[in-house]
Amino acid sequence: QVQLVESGGGLVQGGASLRLSCAASGRTFSRYHMGWFRQAPGKEREFVAAIMYNGARREYTDSVEGRFTISRDNAKNTGYLQMNSLRPADTAVYYCATPRDPWGELRTTTEDYAYWGQGTQVTVSS
Repeated sequence: QVQLVESGGGLVQGGASLRLSCAASGRTFSRYHMGWFRQAPGKEREFVAAIMYNGARREYTDSVEGRFTISRDNAKNTGYLQMNSLRPADTAVYYCATPRDPWGELRTTTEDYAYWGQGTQVTVSS
Protein backbone atom coordinates (compact mmCIF):
# COMPACT_ATOMS: atom_id res chain seq x y z
CA GLN A 1 0.00 0.00 0.00
CA VAL A 2 1.04 3.61 -0.43
CA GLN A 3 2.94 5.02 2.52
CA LEU A 4 4.22 8.53 3.07
CA VAL A 5 6.42 9.35 6.03
CA GLU A 6 7.34 12.92 6.89
CA SER A 7 10.32 13.96 8.97
CA GLY A 8 12.34 17.06 9.76
CA GLY A 9 9.95 19.10 11.85
CA GLY A 10 10.92 20.77 15.08
CA LEU A 11 10.94 23.85 17.26
CA VAL A 12 12.85 26.83 15.88
CA GLN A 13 13.03 30.57 16.37
CA GLY A 14 11.63 33.03 13.90
CA GLY A 15 13.92 33.55 10.92
CA ALA A 16 15.35 30.04 11.08
CA SER A 17 15.19 27.31 8.44
CA LEU A 18 13.98 23.73 8.37
CA ARG A 19 13.89 21.08 5.67
CA LEU A 20 11.05 18.60 5.71
CA SER A 21 11.34 15.24 3.97
CA CYS A 22 8.64 12.90 2.71
CA ALA A 23 9.67 9.30 2.07
CA ALA A 24 7.28 7.46 -0.25
CA SER A 25 6.78 3.76 -0.82
CA GLY A 26 4.23 1.34 -2.24
CA ARG A 27 4.09 2.55 -5.83
CA THR A 28 6.17 4.32 -8.48
CA PHE A 29 6.77 7.70 -6.88
CA SER A 30 8.01 9.31 -10.09
CA ARG A 31 4.57 9.02 -11.72
CA TYR A 32 2.74 11.16 -9.17
CA HIS A 33 2.61 14.81 -8.26
CA MET A 34 3.30 15.62 -4.65
CA GLY A 35 1.93 18.29 -2.36
CA TRP A 36 2.65 19.76 1.05
CA PHE A 37 -0.18 20.95 3.26
CA ARG A 38 -0.35 22.26 6.79
CA GLN A 39 -2.88 22.50 9.57
CA ALA A 40 -2.66 24.88 12.49
CA PRO A 41 -4.69 24.33 15.68
CA GLY A 42 -8.33 25.22 15.15
CA LYS A 43 -7.87 25.83 11.42
CA GLU A 44 -8.60 23.95 8.22
CA ARG A 45 -5.84 22.06 6.47
CA GLU A 46 -4.40 24.34 3.81
CA PHE A 47 -2.28 24.03 0.70
CA VAL A 48 1.39 25.03 0.96
CA ALA A 49 3.17 23.80 -2.18
CA ALA A 50 2.98 21.22 -4.94
CA ILE A 51 5.35 19.80 -7.51
CA MET A 52 4.73 17.90 -10.70
CA TYR A 53 5.75 14.27 -10.99
CA ASN A 54 8.86 15.23 -12.97
CA GLY A 55 9.63 18.47 -11.14
CA ALA A 56 8.81 20.58 -14.20
CA ARG A 57 6.33 22.84 -12.42
CA ARG A 58 5.78 24.05 -8.88
CA GLU A 59 2.97 25.91 -7.17
CA TYR A 60 3.03 27.80 -3.86
CA THR A 61 0.51 29.51 -1.69
CA ASP A 62 1.13 33.26 -1.57
CA SER A 63 2.22 33.35 2.06
CA VAL A 64 5.24 31.08 1.47
CA GLU A 65 6.25 32.21 -2.03
CA GLY A 66 9.92 33.19 -1.99
CA ARG A 67 10.56 31.57 1.41
CA PHE A 68 9.72 27.89 0.81
CA THR A 69 11.00 25.61 -1.95
CA ILE A 70 9.46 22.30 -2.86
CA SER A 71 11.61 19.69 -4.58
CA ARG A 72 11.84 15.97 -5.14
CA ASP A 73 14.39 13.26 -5.82
CA ASN A 74 12.62 10.51 -7.73
CA ALA A 75 15.65 8.23 -7.53
CA LYS A 76 15.29 8.31 -3.74
CA ASN A 77 11.46 8.27 -3.69
CA THR A 78 11.60 11.35 -1.52
CA GLY A 79 10.13 14.82 -1.60
CA TYR A 80 11.31 17.88 0.28
CA LEU A 81 10.10 21.21 1.56
CA GLN A 82 12.86 23.71 2.31
CA MET A 83 11.50 26.38 4.61
CA ASN A 84 13.49 29.57 5.13
CA SER A 85 12.75 32.75 7.06
CA LEU A 86 10.22 30.93 9.19
CA ARG A 87 7.57 32.93 10.99
CA PRO A 88 5.33 32.12 13.97
CA ALA A 89 2.40 32.05 11.52
CA ASP A 90 4.05 29.01 9.87
CA THR A 91 3.48 26.95 13.03
CA ALA A 92 1.42 23.89 12.08
CA VAL A 93 1.49 20.18 11.43
CA TYR A 94 2.86 19.69 7.94
CA TYR A 95 1.65 16.84 5.74
CA CYS A 96 2.86 15.50 2.42
CA ALA A 97 0.35 13.97 0.06
CA THR A 98 0.04 12.37 -3.36
CA PRO A 99 -2.98 12.00 -5.64
CA ARG A 100 -4.71 8.77 -6.54
CA ASP A 101 -3.94 8.99 -10.26
CA PRO A 102 -0.59 9.55 -12.00
CA TRP A 103 0.39 12.57 -14.07
CA GLY A 104 -2.50 14.92 -15.03
CA GLU A 105 -2.96 18.47 -13.79
CA LEU A 106 -1.08 19.77 -10.79
CA ARG A 107 -3.70 20.29 -8.06
CA THR A 108 -3.69 22.46 -4.96
CA THR A 109 -6.72 21.37 -2.94
CA THR A 110 -6.91 18.70 -0.26
CA GLU A 111 -9.73 16.94 -2.13
CA ASP A 112 -7.40 16.15 -5.01
CA TYR A 113 -4.96 14.18 -2.86
CA ALA A 114 -5.74 10.63 -1.81
CA TYR A 115 -2.72 9.54 0.22
CA TRP A 116 -1.36 11.37 3.24
CA GLY A 117 1.47 11.03 5.68
CA GLN A 118 1.06 11.22 9.43
CA GLY A 119 2.39 14.77 9.64
CA THR A 120 5.34 16.45 11.28
CA GLN A 121 5.06 19.33 13.75
CA VAL A 122 6.74 22.64 12.96
CA THR A 123 6.73 25.23 15.73
CA VAL A 124 8.21 28.68 15.22
CA SER A 125 8.71 30.88 18.26
CA SER A 126 8.82 34.66 18.15
